[in-house]
Amino acid sequence: MCLLVLDTNVTLVGTVITDLRQRHTGEGARFVKFRMASNERRFDRVSQEWVDGDSLYVNVTCWRRLVKGVGAALGKGDPVIVVGRLYTREWEQDGHRRSSIEMDATAVGPDLARCIATIDGSRNTADADSAAGSDEELIEALPVEVPDDAEGIGATVTA
Repeated sequence: MCLLVLDTNVTLVGTVITDLRQRHTGEGARFVKFRMASNERRFDRVSQEWVDGDSLYVNVTCWRRLVKGVGAALGKGDPVIVVGRLYTREWEQDGHRRSSIEMDATAVGPDLARCIATIDGSRNTADADSAAGSDEELIEALPVEVPDDAEGIGATVTA
């Protein structure tokens, strides 16, 4: 039997435009949400200048191991690169159809073309294949708690 998954995986480059918000599901799984903007810049050959193009606004959700790293490293205004599954969420409100563009992130990091970042020196040197425990167990073992309001998050990214 062949299982074919047809997710729309993309890489977005942009800027975090909201404070990070940590939440929990009803089952207790932690996640971090933020909104990002990806702004098009292109060179106009006629005017010989860079001009602004369209903007794409995306709601990003980070799960599992991303919770600690994203919560500790990123904040509002930081340049970011996000990889994940892109989809449209639709709902009805006051008789009108609404939609938003959402992304379940699988990788998140600072955009080093637009900032300087410091890597935490506590790298895991153990063989990845010998790592034991599920993602949820790893999150529970993390010593750092990400506050519900992003005001207390100290970013390590500098522009």
